[in-house]
Amino acid sequence: MFKSFFLSRRWWPWSLLGTAVILFATWYRVQLDVQINEWFGSFYDLLQKALGKPGAITTDAYWAQLATFLRIAMVYVTIAVVLDFFVKHYIFRWRQAMNDHYMAHWHKVRHIEGAAQRVQEDTMRFASIMEGLGIDFMRSLMVLAAFLPLLAGLSGKITALPLIGAVPYSLVWVAVGWALAGTLLLALVGIKLPGLQFQNQRVEAAYRKELVYGEDDPAKATPPVAQRLFADVRTNYFRLFFHYLYFDVVKWAYIQAGVMVPYIALGPTIVSGVVTLGVMQQIVRAFGRVVEAFQFLVLSWSTVVELMSVFKRLRAFERQIRTGPEASTRPAPSAG
Repeated sequence: MFKSFFLSRRWWPWSLLGTAVILFATWYRVQLDVQINEWFGSFYDLLQKALGKPGAITTDAYWAQLATFLRIAMVYVTIAVVLDFFVKHYIFRWRQAMNDHYMAHWHKVRHIEGAAQRVQEDTMRFASIMEGLGIDFMRSLMVLAAFLPLLAGLSGKITALPLIGAVPYSLVWVAVGWALAGTLLLALVGIKLPGLQFQNQRVEAAYRKELVYGEDDPAKATPPVAQRLFADVRTNYFRLFFHYLYFDVVKWAYIQAGVMVPYIALGPTIVSGVVTLGVMQQIVRAFGRVVEAFQFLVLSWSTVVELMSVFKRLRAFERQIRTGPEASTRPAPSAG
């Protein structure tokens, strides 16, 4: 999955230089996001001044602020579109490298149950998941690098936390604590999901294999056999639906509760009136960015579970490749 792309000279222009381009473009997007956060502070301070005293600002000053946001936003949108286009090509080359590697060893694995599914479907799903999940992960790290110092600086404007009092870097500790609690909670609640996703592919593969055999052999895919195999599919899906039910309840309750966390932390500061509306907007937005970056696993847990399932199947497939030609003469493992 990785050596075929990152350790192959053929793919170095994409795997190495392409990765560098993606990292730089992602970093630049985060810097633009920081500029937007600063703009929110100055813009809302301008609004507070205008609404507090009629005629306190000029029309030119108001439109200049909107023009500043438009300039930053246009650059941000352009970078985002170009980066997404480039990433799609980058990820497809990764899939092609995997496909070429597996097909070069096809003679060793062609008799393995589900070999065609590993080469075609799982490489496709792996590429599709990495396209979104990989970029989100890199962006989360860069958001933390950019916004954590900003949030630490803004913490100096906080007079005290509710029930706790004054704490150095208070907003950073609140953000880290809330995100860590959510990550551990969701990991515990969703602990059964990876295994169920993996099992789901096993029963789906068994059902699909029987139907494929039944296309050429009338003795295969008889109604009793097909019903039994589909019953296995149904049972596993219903178990998956049940576990996702309580997982989603906890997930969405946690996310919605998180909306109130920065306002709760800012309670004593807002009541004392020591910050402006612009500063409050900067704090809330920076806090949200930091918590969202820390919550990468929470917000992407369903996708991470799917990736883990695909990864486990491809690793099992690669182990068969490494055993050599004799693998084709051994009993075929379950498709997984």
